[in-house]
Amino acid sequence: MSYIDLTPHQFNPESHWDQPLNSLDVPPARELALFDQNGYDLTDLEQRYAEANLMSAHAHREHRRALKMPWFIQPERVEGAVLNHSLLFERKGYAGEALQQLQRWAKVNPLIYKIICIRPKWGLDFSMDYADRDGNVFEVLHWEYDGFDFAEVEARKQQLETKFAAIDWDDAASRILKQKDQWHHLDFFAQSDWKCNYFGIVKERFKMVIWE
Repeated sequence: MSYIDLTPHQFNPESHWDQPLNSLDVPPARELALFDQNGYDLTDLEQRYAEANLMSAHAHREHRRALKMPWFIQPERVEGAVLNHSLLFERKGYAGEALQQLQRWAKVNPLIYKIICIRPKWGLDFSMDYADRDGNVFEVLHWEYDGFDFAEVEARKQQLETKFAAIDWDDAASRILKQKDQWHHLDFFAQSDWKCNYFGIVKERFKMVIWE
């Protein structure tokens, strides 16, 4: 059995926010703090634009907030193949009045160019772990894929949805465990390549720098 369920959530294909903030005050440096140039964590200023453009940023590990939605879900399990997380991520650029507003503010606070120069990005994240009563624990598959081209990432999403939904994850974990001598000694990236090859899926691609 696959033990996972596909959610109905879909990417928002809109790449840019165009609604400005209802504010005349130049955002201070603290609203640009902890800028994530590789991923999806939103600064305080980005969160304000998300709200102005009718999107919700959700809590994502400690201080982080991101545009994210569940991709696959799983009923609670404590052994066998256990879904760690499965998420759809987005990061937006700026256009129209929102961009004009940011450009005015950037003349006073150049840190705002960090927001202006964002390239819209979409991402897929799927992490399946394994644990058993003999103390075996490992990642069955942790696959992340980012892209600036919505159509390309959406095509990957549809391709992998069919693939992941059809996999018997307990069986796959058992088979991978039996081949531990082939991958356990490998580093992070080599293990990822081995498992992508095992499942017959495209290699990971993530942490693409978001600036133009």
